[in-house]
Amino acid sequence: ITCIQETKWTGETAREIEDTGYKLYYSGKDRCRNGVRIIIDKGLVESVVAVTRKGDRIMLVKLVFGGNIVNIISAYAPQVGLDDQTKRDFWEQMDEILQEIPVGENLVIGGDFNGHVGIDKLGYERVHGGYSFDDRNEAGERILDFAVAADLVVANIMYKKREEHLITFKSGLVKSQIDYFLVRKVDCLKCNDCKVIPGESLGSQHRILVFDLCF
Repeated sequence: ITCIQETKWTGETAREIEDTGYKLYYSGKDRCRNGVRIIIDKGLVESVVAVTRKGDRIMLVKLVFGGNIVNIISAYAPQVGLDDQTKRDFWEQMDEILQEIPVGENLVIGGDFNGHVGIDKLGYERVHGGYSFDDRNEAGERILDFAVAADLVVANIMYKKREEHLITFKSGLVKSQIDYFLVRKVDCLKCNDCKVIPGESLGSQHRILVFDLCF
């Protein structure tokens, strides 16, 4: 299952990727900005039971397989420079969509959150493993506050990695960690690993972040 952000397709629908059997679910209102997608493996397409879209920044796909109910959310947080109301609206919508998911169901959020959670975990020990990169900024604090309120952990800062396996965005001399996976704290035992693959990218700047879980 792949979560993709900052896509350019408009509409709220789904389509099969030609000659692959994979299915693409997407939500976008403006071809020039935002947009999120979730791609489902052909072996799991029949397991999709519901799709929920919150504007062009948040989308949820619910699957049922092997006795498990798994909710996958692809999220794209407002970037630096946008007004505070837009940022508040995003986090309120994230809270709304989580309120609709029963506690007993599995939850995985994969997103471009446009914030730095930083290496310092002081005050956020419940959600922050301490294995991050760079300093925390205001947007990163919003991510951690949301994780605390929703009883989530930030998966890719729970594992000790080399710097190259932490950096999710790299452009010239600029490098940062702004893409994250979040999962419920009670599901930590299902998490095997989370890391960046430095040699692979879907664009010129963002790198693929992989999260392994065992259900």
